[in-house]
This record gives sequence, structure tokens and C-alpha cells, in this order.
Amino acid sequence: MPEGREILRWTFAGGFAGFAVDVSLFPLDTIKTRLQSQQGFQAAGGFKHLYRGLSSVALGSAPTAAIFFLIYSNLKEIIKVEPTILADAICACSAEFISSTIGVPIEVIKQRSQTGNGIPFLRMGKKIYKRDGFPGFYRGFGPMLAREMPFSFIELPIWEYLRREYPKWAGKEKCTPFESAVAGSSAACVAAISTTPLDVIKTRVMLSEVPLSSYNTFLHIQKCEGISKLFSGAIPRCAWMGCGGFIFYVMRLLVKKLVSPRLDIIRYKL
Repeated sequence: MPEGREILRWTFAGGFAGFAVDVSLFPLDTIKTRLQSQQGFQAAGGFKHLYRGLSSVALGSAPTAAIFFLIYSNLKEIIKVEPTILADAICACSAEFISSTIGVPIEVIKQRSQTGNGIPFLRMGKKIYKRDGFPGFYRGFGPMLAREMPFSFIELPIWEYLRREYPKWAGKEKCTPFESAVAGSSAACVAAISTTPLDVIKTRVMLSEVPLSSYNTFLHIQKCEGISKLFSGAIPRCAWMGCGGFIFYVMRLLVKKLVSPRLDIIRYKL
């Protein structure tokens, strides 16, 4: 397994990068959620109060992203196989499953705040607990995994592949941080478009006041709203993921470089 110093680097870098993306691009996420809601874009808030629900993300994005990349990096070290698309995908999906245990409650509170009437983070949490108990925070856990795991299965292997292969095409030793970020952005766009129908189903299940199954939600959308509704919010989602992918990978690489010498100092003092 990676030494403690490397674990700290992944934790700091992944957490800080995730926080930077979620906070800076939050309005795009709000627009996407409102487009996907059953009540309709205008009824869900339109272009007003685009930062509604930000507090839940600000508190949860850093630990969720940190846990994901911490597990992802450890699994890659444990498996210790020649880098392949399949190995990268398995590591990404496993990390996504574990990090979702934190991410789902945050996502439920965030999306209900984005389409609600401005109820603060803590009051929204109390409202969910009072109505549905602790399981209410995990409504949509299955659909969330059904979206996140395919997303990671597509995004991370494409990113890793581009990072490995581009230097060979360009006749250089390795990618620059900028090139790695462009690869991450491209991979995120492909994954975002591919998984938008799953994202729509996840949003509907999480916003529902009563428990819904993913399959029944899919059938309802197909029958009552048309198959095209499964791609609602695709443009802001793609823009959010594309810009977010670029910001994330730049920040992650930069923070890793900044954190590394400081960890060396801490290690020396200890």
C-alpha cells in the first residue's frame, strides 16, 4: 500500500479539488437539477437562487472526493497489475461505491434544497429525518450508484488511457498538468452525456416524497413524458462535468505538488 505521506497527498489533493469544483460550478448543477425535476424548470425555481443548497455541498464535497481518490489510489497499488482500462475501471467503481455512503445523504439534501423553497441545510435534514427517519437520507442510494459507477467506469479509464498514450503520440515523456486536465475534461464530457438518463432517474427518485423504484420511474418518464426527457439537463450537466473535470485535475495535480514538500517537513520534524 502507499506510504502514509502519499495517502495524505491523495486526501488533501482530492478533497480540495472536489471542493473547488462543486462550489465554483454549483449554479450549473442547480440548473441541471431543476430541468430534470418532475415539477418543471420554472416551478422548481428557474434561474433564481442558483446557490440554494450550497452549504450541504460545501460541507460534504471535500471528504467525499478525498475518500474516492484515497481508495482509488490504494486499490491501484494493491492490485499491482499492468495499467489497463479494465483495471482502472474496477478501481474507480469500487472507490465510487464506498464514497457514495457519504455522498448520497449530501445529494438528497442538496437536490431538495435546489428545488425547494429555501429551507436551510439543517432544517432540511431535520425535515427528512422527521418524515422518513434515517433511511430517508439514503433514498436514491441504488440509482446514485447506478449513475456514479458507470460514470467512473467511463471517465477514469479514458482519463488514464489519454494520460498514458498522449505522451507516446506527442513524443514526450509525460503529460503536463494542463494536458492531463484537458484529458480529464474530455473524459468527463463523454461520461456525462452517456449517463444523463441515469442521472435523471436518480434525481426523480431523490426528489420524490414517496419511495420510488428506478424501473418504475423509468417507465413513467417513458410513458408520460417521452424518452427525450431522459436527456433533460444534458447540456448543463456536460458543461458542469467538462469544466469541472478540467478544474478538478488541475487543482488535484497542483495541490499534490504543494502538499508534498510540506509533508516532507512534517515527516522530518517527527
